[in-house]
Amino acid sequence: MPTKRVAATMLVLGLCGALAAHAGEAPTALRDELVKTTQRLMDALPVGDKTPWEQSVTDDAVIIDEFGRVASKAETIASLHRFPTGVTGSMEMRDPHAWLHGDSALLSVEQYERESYFGQSFVVRYRSLLTFVRQGGQWKLAGAQDVTIPTAPPTLDVPGLMPGDYAGTYRFAPGRAWTVSVDHGALGVATRQGGPVTTLQPVAKDVFMGADDERNLLIFQRDERGRVTTLIERRKFNDLKLSKEN
Repeated sequence: MPTKRVAATMLVLGLCGALAAHAGEAPTALRDELVKTTQRLMDALPVGDKTPWEQSVTDDAVIIDEFGRVASKAETIASLHRFPTGVTGSMEMRDPHAWLHGDSALLSVEQYERESYFGQSFVVRYRSLLTFVRQGGQWKLAGAQDVTIPTAPPTLDVPGLMPGDYAGTYRFAPGRAWTVSVDHGALGVATRQGGPVTTLQPVAKDVFMGADDERNLLIFQRDERGRVTTLIERRKFNDLKLSKEN
């Protein structure tokens, strides 16, 4: 039986499929206009400029950020302030695609953020889905949702690791087990027999991050004698617990 999350995903995919069946690719001029509006809204964030948000967003807009926080137009505008001295940022629109559906339009775009934070540089990539509606001859933003695109983090040097401590089979249900192995000093995990091996990148002693798209944390726990007995996969703020068999 599918979980609520799977059922919800199927519903969203079904709605997207229905939309795609009735909506056509937007003209290039419209796509570029939507990108330009989005760029103007993003450019206003570092300087705390409220004007583009007052002019180009519907009064009943819903804005959902990458952490799942939901804000109205008024709440978004109230939160806008110039970045403090020492912090700068810019957002570049990449890979835009737009679809037209009557007086509504969808824009899917990657937002490539560069930020300097008191001398340290960061790059964050978002995939954004924005909904525009035509009001008074102008396309205005009515809804927006961002997700962070997982990217490879910097490599950390964690001294004193003993990869062999972690190798073995870890089970979480009958017929369900993961295999942790070592290849040329690098740790990897296969989540099914004969399946692909995902490299694990060290974060700290007994803590690793998967090199796959989800970038989940894998935490190995030890008993009072220092032997590894448990593997915890921390994903989407939940823990999957696996017991070591050998």
